[in-house]
Amino acid sequence: MRLVPCPAGAGSGEQWVREQFVIEVKAYRRRHAHTATALIVVVDADTLSVDERLAQLDQNLEATQTDRIRLDEQIATLVPKRNVETWILCLNDVSVDEETDYKRSRKDWETLVRSGSETLYHWTRPNAQPPPTCVPSLRLCVTSLARLDFRRS
Repeated sequence: MRLVPCPAGAGSGEQWVREQFVIEVKAYRRRHAHTATALIVVVDADTLSVDERLAQLDQNLEATQTDRIRLDEQIATLVPKRNVETWILCLNDVSVDEETDYKRSRKDWETLVRSGSETLYHWTRPNAQPPPTCVPSLRLCVTSLARLDFRRS
């Protein structure tokens, strides 16, 4: 597993992800030709819609004459609306909406990430269904992650 975290204090995180996106898609395709590989990209929608953020990523691919992501590729593009903290709270059974910025609403994020990751794991299992309280962008994330085949890796 290789993590490519956004450099701290280097400006806009979402802009950095958009700039790295094409590089990582090309790297995935090179590696995938020789070994089982998956790519998971996470970028906040912020005040855009999820579709608008995804369109930006597609535009970055087009601008570099890179093929769009195909459904048969092991690439999941996850776009929390408004930010990932919304998902973390939702995964911990906290009632949230996708317009409020929850980033500075808590101090126990590390604990919430641990328990939320367990919930996300269970929601992505075969035949699992997120509850009706799951926000739409997280529901889309669950669908994207569930189609990845980690057994091949």
